[in-house]
Amino acid sequence: MILTVTLNAALDRTLSVPNFQAGRRHRASDALTLPGGKGVNVARALRNLGQPVIATGLAGGRTGISIIEQLTAEGILNDFVRIADESRTSTAVVDPTSLQQTEINEYGPSVADAELELLMEKLAYLSKGADIVVLAGSLPRDVPADFYGVLVRELARPDLPIVVDVPGPPLRAALAEEPWLVSPNAREAEEVVGNEFSDDEDMVVGAEALCSMGARSALVHDPGGCVARIGGHDGEDAGRTLTARIDVRSDVVSTVGSGDAFLAGFLAGTYDGDEVEQALQRAVASGAASTQLLGAGVVDRADVDALARQVSVEELAAGA
Repeated sequence: MILTVTLNAALDRTLSVPNFQAGRRHRASDALTLPGGKGVNVARALRNLGQPVIATGLAGGRTGISIIEQLTAEGILNDFVRIADESRTSTAVVDPTSLQQTEINEYGPSVADAELELLMEKLAYLSKGADIVVLAGSLPRDVPADFYGVLVRELARPDLPIVVDVPGPPLRAALAEEPWLVSPNAREAEEVVGNEFSDDEDMVVGAEALCSMGARSALVHDPGGCVARIGGHDGEDAGRTLTARIDVRSDVVSTVGSGDAFLAGFLAGTYDGDEVEQALQRAVASGAASTQLLGAGVVDRADVDALARQVSVEELAAGA
């Protein structure tokens, strides 16, 4: 079973608005409201890919009730800690004519220390039955920036891979605790590494830097695929560096949550025992498939299987 943890869960509303312009009145051609937050999106994609998953985290107020009820209606097993403050609502406006999207994300609820302690107790219990734990998304208000690092340290055991998909300072703090895998997009990796990426060579350097900062493996992804640094973290072996690429599709509907679907694809392949090449193919295919549908983490398994055959994987020689 895969356990996903979302501290800053949200109710995500995605609007499709042709020819969107700021300051003008528009009528949406399509709309979709789903429970969200990165960990929730990963859980949805994992379920759509046929994997056993439980979503947990923090949920508060009427918005939190809606998040839990809608996850249950989707058939996604969940066990959230209820908090006093209201969970956030986020809005994404997607323009299908220009393929541009505008996201408006609230900061999220204020979380008390006692509520974080309840979450720690919940995770200690749920992680006993987990094969992989995914910590994903932004932190709510009043939660220390090093909290993901604390979670990695507290949940760590030799047989439990811990995945971290978070931005900025929380990622730096988590890296220090040596998670099994980190999966930032290129922009997030640039922020942590301190260098801009212009090509795959730069992304390779970035992935290696993330491993030197503590990650045992790193996936750095962009719209066309990813660069993966697998192992080699502690000097026991040289590790492997691979690139996985697919032609960027022209029938994109929305890229919201594509990185979450990408990670879910990799974890689905890993959970099924795929070789790393096949897991990367499934990851890139899942990210690409999600862009063809409205809604974060919404993927069609048949689309993923078809697209996986179009993903090219190349292993780079040591020192490349």
